[in-house]
Amino acid sequence: MKVKLAWRLARLVLHLIQGLATCALVFPWAGDSRRERLIQRWSARLLGICRVRLERVPGEDSLAHALIVANHISWLDIFVINAVHPCRFVAKAEIRAWPVVGWLVAQAGTVFIARGNRRDLRHIFKGLVEALGQRRRVAFFPEGTTASQGTVLPFHANLFEAAIDAAVPVQPVALAYVDAGGAWHPSVDYTGETTFVDSIVRILGGEPVVARLACLTPIPAAGAHRRELAQAAHDAIAGALGQTQPRHSRESGNPY
Repeated sequence: MKVKLAWRLARLVLHLIQGLATCALVFPWAGDSRRERLIQRWSARLLGICRVRLERVPGEDSLAHALIVANHISWLDIFVINAVHPCRFVAKAEIRAWPVVGWLVAQAGTVFIARGNRRDLRHIFKGLVEALGQRRRVAFFPEGTTASQGTVLPFHANLFEAAIDAAVPVQPVALAYVDAGGAWHPSVDYTGETTFVDSIVRILGGEPVVARLACLTPIPAAGAHRRELAQAAHDAIAGALGQTQPRHSRESGNPY
């Protein structure tokens, strides 16, 4: 088992090195469409190395131009979504400190928000509206933190305003990680005192993972209030994951 884990770790390290080289040598001269293709292929390959099989749940198509919101379980979430359709992500600043991966997701266009920094939030909000206005696909995790499998925390409503200002729909995405029997996978949760390295070792050393991604019905933003959008997106994702207890969106603070 230790030999297998060491081999998987070695493959992951080599893949990360390849990603670093691509970001340093190719991205500065690549157009948006080529960058997206490279990010999509690299993300899919990363999932394969981690023995995570992506399974698209039948439903809505993934919109090419929308504000994407998803429940947040693991560091894998960004790569699962990017393997389907690359996005410009908004993420908490702590992700930037992750070894190697933090730098890679930054090079892929991720915008980082410092917890409790309202000035930072206003600046980033303007950038999101501009990106959406340029017909880019933007994604964030409105819970603001990771939650245990099957639990959807209340959504922060602030960044939903970007969809209203840019006049684009909000598309909820439901994520789940299951084992061969269809139960929540025990190795994927990234909560409590679990570190980034701990999580990688647990995933590489555990049983194979099935990542289920469901693109849900888009929610029109025109004429809506951000709290209404946040609640509608929350309810759609919670319903897709089988969570029936309603939870209310959060208005105060920033998403992280």
